Amino acid sequence: MKSVSLIYILVFILLTQGVALGQIYKSTEANVYFKSDAPLEIIEAKSQNLQGVIDANKRTFAFSIPISSFLGFNNPLQQVHFNENYLESDKFKNATFTGKIIEKIDFSKDGKYTVRAKGKLLIHGVSQERIIKSVLEIKNGKILISSSFTVLLDEHKIRVPKIVYQKIAKEILVNVDAVFEELK
Repeated sequence: MKSVSLIYILVFILLTQGVALGQIYKSTEANVYFKSDAPLEIIEAKSQNLQGVIDANKRTFAFSIPISSFLGFNNPLQQVHFNENYLESDKFKNATFTGKIIEKIDFSKDGKYTVRAKGKLLIHGVSQERIIKSVLEIKNGKILISSSFTVLLDEHKIRVPKIVYQKIAKEILVNVDAVFEELK
């Protein structure tokens, strides 16, 4: 039920951006992975809780992921610090990315396309305009998205105390793989 209501919220976001409902796709499975590769420590975590919608007619999208859904840290204390001290997941519950696919592609034809997604990336309550390159594959009526990009902590006002600055990278690698099916 929780994921169904999130889908409706994401569709609402698309509608409030002046988008008419058309060929809407929703995420059915997704993997988001991040890696902080600092001099003294590597921190990795992943989540399968990304929710998203794509309006193929308007080439618009909206994605959201709960910050607290990331798992797989080196130890439980890392996860606590990630949620409480750095991302403040009680206060800033979700990271979102909403915007438009720049390139015109035919969503009715199977094929693989390199596209640029332009929009607002909101992390830690700070929104940044971003263009994120992605590979979009249309296959058997599904949309498969794969993307790799970096997030600078300073751009989202995520502060790292000097005592641990060599354990947390200033630039975080993020990988996203998701499958979308038409909303019926």
